[in-house]
Amino acid sequence: MLAGLAMLSTGVSAGDDDYAAMLGYLTSSHLDGHVLQGADGSIVVNMAAGDLNSQANLRAFASGPEAQASIDARQRQLGNQANAPLVAQASIGGQVLAGAHGLVSINQASGTANTQLNAVAAALASQGIRETTDGSLSAAVSASAEVQPGAESGAPGEGTRSVSVAAGAMQGFSGVLQLNQTAGSSNATGNVLSLSVSELPR
Repeated sequence: MLAGLAMLSTGVSAGDDDYAAMLGYLTSSHLDGHVLQGADGSIVVNMAAGDLNSQANLRAFASGPEAQASIDARQRQLGNQANAPLVAQASIGGQVLAGAHGLVSINQASGTANTQLNAVAAALASQGIRETTDGSLSAAVSASAEVQPGAESGAPGEGTRSVSVAAGAMQGFSGVLQLNQTAGSSNATGNVLSLSVSELPR
């Protein structure tokens, strides 16, 4: 199993006294270079730049005659105050995850009061695959988020908010990849994978 470590990189040097540049550093989340290139196994990454961002990568696995796996994620923020940034960037570049394989979950946020969730619930049950309704699948992984940050923002259309994945990133990746990228304020994103499989015959 491999736990991923991410680097936060910006174009601002440590000795830069420019206030605007400092604000740019605080609202720029950048994954670059050869981070996790050729990695193998279970990888989780949470990156946040800004205020009041909530992130979770959750997994549940079960095996047995009556195996069941479920995830219930709840996040709540009340009464917080923050300014929504006019510039927010979240990007993945370089050769990040190139040639890697496995189960990868990435949350990358820039801005204020964003909520991100990646969830995987998998059960290996010896009774075999049973017919499952959409409702029961959605119940296997449930999540709720209530955010009331009192964030102040500029006029609509002001500023720049962007997310990106470079062409060279993730080339040759194989497996399951969950990716949330958010730039802005009060966004909620999630990726949910729910599996129920039978035990292999002997």
